[in-house]
Amino acid sequence: MSANSVLKTLTDTAFDSVEGYRKAAEKADSPQLKQALNQRLQKREQTVSQLNAEIQRQGGELVTKGTMTGEVHQAFLSIADAFENGDEAAAERVEEGEDYLKGKFKEALEDDDLDPQSRAVVQQCYAEISEGEQFGDMIERQYD
Repeated sequence: MSANSVLKTLTDTAFDSVEGYRKAAEKADSPQLKQALNQRLQKREQTVSQLNAEIQRQGGELVTKGTMTGEVHQAFLSIADAFENGDEAAAERVEEGEDYLKGKFKEALEDDDLDPQSRAVVQQCYAEISEGEQFGDMIERQYD
C-alpha cells in the first residue's frame, strides 16, 4: 500500500471519529460528558488537519467527509446511537471505537511504505489517538 493510501485510510478513519464524537456530544445527557466529548472532538479535528496537510504535501486529495461505508463509519455511528440507551452504553461505544482507531494507526506505523516525514506525522497523530483511547477507557470506567 502506498504512503498516500495509508494516510488517506487513517484520515478517513479519523474523520469518521470526528463525526461520531460530534453526534455523541449532541446526544449526551451529562453536561460533563458532553464537554469531554467536545474536547476530544476538537483534538481529533486537529489530527485530521495534520493528516490532511501530509496528504496535501504528497499531492493527494484532502479528506473532507466521512467514508459513509465500512466498519469504521458504523463503529463511530454506533457511538451516537448508543446514547439512546444512556451515557453508559455510549461510553462503551466510544471505548470500542477508540480501540479500533488506535489499532489502525499502530498497523500503519508498522507499514514499510511510509516515508520518514509521513511516518513522523502518523507517529505524532498516534499520540493523540492514544490519548483518545485512554479517554475511552476512562469514560467507560466512569459510566460503567
